[in-house]
Amino acid sequence: MRFLTAALVMPLLITTYSCEKLRGNEAEAIQEQGLSIEFEKYELDNGLNVVLHQDKSDPIVSVAIQYGVGSNREKKGRTGFAHLFEHMLFQESENVPQDQFFKKIQDVGGTLNGGTWQDGTIYYEVVPKNALEMVMWLESDRMGYFINTVTASAFANQQEVVQNEKRQRVDNNPYGHTGWVIDKNLFPDGHPYSWQVIGELEDLQNATVDDVKEFYDKFYGPNNATLVIAGDFEKDEAKALVEKYFGEIKKRQEVAPLEVQNVQLQESKRLFHEDNFATAPQLNMVWPAVEQYTKDAYALDFLGEILSDGKEAPLYEVLVKEKELASQPRAFNSADQIAGKFRIMVTANSGVDLDQVEAGIKEAFARFEKEGVTEKDIERIKAGLETDFYNGISSVLGKSFQLAQYDVFTGDPGYIEKDIENIKKVTKEDVMRVYNEYIKNKPYVMTSFVPKGQLELITENSEKAEVVEEKITENVQTEVAEATQPVQKTPSKIDRSTQPEVGETPSLNVPSSWNVNLENQLEVYGIEQTELPLVNFSLVIEGGHLLDDLSKNGVANLMSDMLMEGTANKTPAELEEAIDMLGANINMYTTNESIVIRGNTLKRNFKKTMDLVQEILLQPRWDEEEFARVKTSTINSIKRNEANPNVIANNVYNKLLYGENHPFAHPTLGTEASVEAISMEDLKKFYQKNFSPSVSRFHVVGDVTQAQALSALEGIEKNWMAKEVKIPEFEIVTNRDKASLYFVDVPGAKQSVINIGYIALPRTSKEFFPAEVMNYKLGGSFSGNVNLILREEKGYTYGARSGFSGSKIPGTFTASSSVRTNTTGESVGIFRDEIAEYKDGISQDDLEFTKNALIKSNARRFETQGSLLGMLQEMSAYDLPVDYIEKEEQIIRNMTLEQHQELAQKYLDESKMAYLVVGDAATQFDQFKEMGFDEVKLIDKQGEEVELQAVKP
Repeated sequence: MRFLTAALVMPLLITTYSCEKLRGNEAEAIQEQGLSIEFEKYELDNGLNVVLHQDKSDPIVSVAIQYGVGSNREKKGRTGFAHLFEHMLFQESENVPQDQFFKKIQDVGGTLNGGTWQDGTIYYEVVPKNALEMVMWLESDRMGYFINTVTASAFANQQEVVQNEKRQRVDNNPYGHTGWVIDKNLFPDGHPYSWQVIGELEDLQNATVDDVKEFYDKFYGPNNATLVIAGDFEKDEAKALVEKYFGEIKKRQEVAPLEVQNVQLQESKRLFHEDNFATAPQLNMVWPAVEQYTKDAYALDFLGEILSDGKEAPLYEVLVKEKELASQPRAFNSADQIAGKFRIMVTANSGVDLDQVEAGIKEAFARFEKEGVTEKDIERIKAGLETDFYNGISSVLGKSFQLAQYDVFTGDPGYIEKDIENIKKVTKEDVMRVYNEYIKNKPYVMTSFVPKGQLELITENSEKAEVVEEKITENVQTEVAEATQPVQKTPSKIDRSTQPEVGETPSLNVPSSWNVNLENQLEVYGIEQTELPLVNFSLVIEGGHLLDDLSKNGVANLMSDMLMEGTANKTPAELEEAIDMLGANINMYTTNESIVIRGNTLKRNFKKTMDLVQEILLQPRWDEEEFARVKTSTINSIKRNEANPNVIANNVYNKLLYGENHPFAHPTLGTEASVEAISMEDLKKFYQKNFSPSVSRFHVVGDVTQAQALSALEGIEKNWMAKEVKIPEFEIVTNRDKASLYFVDVPGAKQSVINIGYIALPRTSKEFFPAEVMNYKLGGSFSGNVNLILREEKGYTYGARSGFSGSKIPGTFTASSSVRTNTTGESVGIFRDEIAEYKDGISQDDLEFTKNALIKSNARRFETQGSLLGMLQEMSAYDLPVDYIEKEEQIIRNMTLEQHQELAQKYLDESKMAYLVVGDAATQFDQFKEMGFDEVKLIDKQGEEVELQAVKP
């Protein structure tokens, strides 16, 4: 099954966000209980499919419109159109002015976005329930009253934005061109999957306004769309609104269903590419497979998990445990609308010859053939079904996505029951059959992506992949004449020129919570939410990276990885299996200031899941074999990060601001040298010294009472003894007195990563939240000034933002973006100027927009268990009162223009900020010497100044 992520913040490319297929030995329970999504479906006279799902648990409503058009409907030479068109629909329509879609939704406290993938395009809004009619007006206007607004200038701008998105997601990333090489060679020339969703750069540059109009007329009619409304609404009222706003939109061209176009290879293809950003080699093997919702597609899903998921999976056993060639091999099936592919992806350890990886994969296949598939394998994969199902519908947006997906691709919004039934039918014989039919001894496409200058690592008999790299050129502004004629309005039966009235915003209704201090000093916070039989929880142990000895930096991170590698009573494989069989998820990770255990499970399995958490926490295994593997994996992650411009920027920025002696100046992972030096004894000492309930907080949200939660914690309360743990304090120097430009060279970078800022204030400061409110119109939203200029006006970036971070330790004010390389200097100048100008104050309209967006969005704040868990974590971390959100609302409501300006003048001083650029120094560095900075320095990835001679054109 396909799900789209709800965590989207800007119009973007979706290459297909897929959560795991619903799996399960518990599928029967779901069907017997009737646990499906209730809905009503009908069709308008113009062919628009409408699906309604009522959910009155929160005063919000989600609207999603999915069109039956993705990159699979494009033509060769005109690729990237579906995605480019998605961007265009956020610009304006006949009755909605330029750049107002985002602002209007944010102004009522909502969020919106869109996404494009191979097989579809979707747009969505989530708003307080009083704004439903406004959403109907907006969505119908861009469906039926849009095309007359498409001007050459607006189109040219979005061409630039999409090209920047490609640079950011593909050209400036390790292994970014892998998908292009695979699909170009797996699918024949002209096949709808033979090009990427983002499109070819040349095609994007050559597209015309006429192309856009033709595409719109063909694919964006109501007869090629499904509209889903989910949430708190009255059906009769919703139906009336749908008819009012969508009913008069005329049908457009009929869109014929796509024929299935599965492919076959006559022989294997072996290709290589020297990757400018990779520091470790990566091997991919891809076989043609079958389309979605077919019997073989379900079985291939299982095959992927059996081959690579878990410590007893053949690929893991051979490549990781025995041969130590890689850390996390993956095998997975991608079944799409008209074709499918099965893929093995292995990012090898640094310096590993990919011939060894290929040999290891063949050995893993031989082992799989010998050992076969067991019933236990099948049941293990199926065990997570019910949890996955409920997680997928935990928000109204998730429900609307799921209903839309099923309707567009199967014609039945309720296909979930058939989907579950198909999964239940998969047998071990099916898995072996599809392995023999599609994988064993069958031709494949193999890619070897290796770091620059390491061609000796590619697999034998590989040919060079003809990847097209964009050349860095001077920035030339495209001059496009603005249209002088007024927009011609399409006739309508109703007055669409005025935004519908928005009723009263639902009042703030903070869920009641409870907290208890256990006898062992563990603080427990909880919220009971009974909508779904799920429980989410987190255990936060203070300290984390702050407790690292910087001479052996990375102990805390290794600690959190190692505790998940078995217990005193369970091998790593046995622990993994125990979690899987509960349909649970338990993860452990390290942050700058804590180690966190986070989990998600079914209500009925909460006690058993907490028993496993207790075992993980209190009975470490200290497995030497796994320790060696975890160290190797961590070191390889560090090496890979060394070529990632975004990671480089983050690490150098923190070092510049916090100084060499503060832990925040050093990455949580550690360095290659520091991790090499860490011993198992170091981990044991860290654990004995720093793991204590006296510095820990437990949070639980879901279908569990306070009594049930405390009962599940009895073992931890009894067996985890408190000890004194002292969290060290480190001096933070905040005496910056000049504007410093620092430049880190990444030769050939297609984008420059920009971070601008300095140390500001901690989260515990009374002025922290007011400062966040103050920043909102500068860069705290899509409608922030820096984004409107750098993205919407200039087209230099995919997104620009600014914001404050902070905890008990002072955090930063940071303005950031990734911009097209040849706009680097101008973009830095725009940031500097906008920050300076912001101190002059904002308009009353901008202040009202800020207040509306922040206050009214609280209606959406308490919908999911994840958001409630976050609220508890914030309350407990900073000792906030239970009514802290009401107090924040008062701060927003009472803010005046004078207070806003005072905060801006106090916390925004562009003349004392660090300006960090990570990009191509040969073409971009020299210009900064003439831009009025107090100092301009070329530095390396460790933040040390280097000589100018090191930069070569």
